[in-house]
Amino acid sequence: MSLKEPRTTKKLTDFKLLCFDCYGTLIDWESGIYNALKSLLDRTPESQAWSQKEALETFGRTEAEIQEKNPTLHYTDVLAKTYKQFAKAKFSHDASDDEADVFAASTAQWYPFPDTIAALVELSKHYKLLVLSNTDRLIFAQSRRLLEHGFTFDKALLAEDLGHYKPDPRNFEAMLKVAQDEFGISKDEVLVTAQSLFHDHTPATTLGLTSAWIARRNAFMGHAAPEARYDWKFETMGDMAAAVKAET
Repeated sequence: MSLKEPRTTKKLTDFKLLCFDCYGTLIDWESGIYNALKSLLDRTPESQAWSQKEALETFGRTEAEIQEKNPTLHYTDVLAKTYKQFAKAKFSHDASDDEADVFAASTAQWYPFPDTIAALVELSKHYKLLVLSNTDRLIFAQSRRLLEHGFTFDKALLAEDLGHYKPDPRNFEAMLKVAQDEFGISKDEVLVTAQSLFHDHTPATTLGLTSAWIARRNAFMGHAAPEARYDWKFETMGDMAAAVKAET
């Protein structure tokens, strides 16, 4: 379903390529970030009263601002810079470079959602699988080793390689060019599949792309996106894979 009326009468199986967001959709980055922030949040009684939602939304806004201002900065460095800025603004804490680097290294403890791998194995039977992610090669290499069991991604386009971060529509334009040039797949055969309304569904809406929202429970980052639209809504990747299987 969509926020308004559905924009398509197509079936899920009418598409040939899924364009995935990775972090938040396939990998539980919010739990990873929150767990890595806990030592900072525990510094003051006031922050201990924050909800997980408040902490993550504040961190997410800070990260998005840094990405917009520094589009070529590697995501590992974005995380470190975000941590230092978040610590200074919210706790008047001057985090050291080492402390920020430890936080950025926590990406090695960002793990897939329980449903992700089995869903991707099923979906790989029906689609080309392309990752379009706001990350760098170092972090995605870690995640790829955790994810690729029983399938392989057909392509990964990363912010480090593209030179800008989503929601910049140029990331999606680059994805569409790869879909056409490398796989012979046209725009109307691509289904954007993502959790973040801000990072993925807003630019997909702008470019007239069909999309499926993976509305993960207790996910908070990337939801401030009043212009976003989507055509399907699933709570998990597993639910989406089951819906695709039911159509075949």
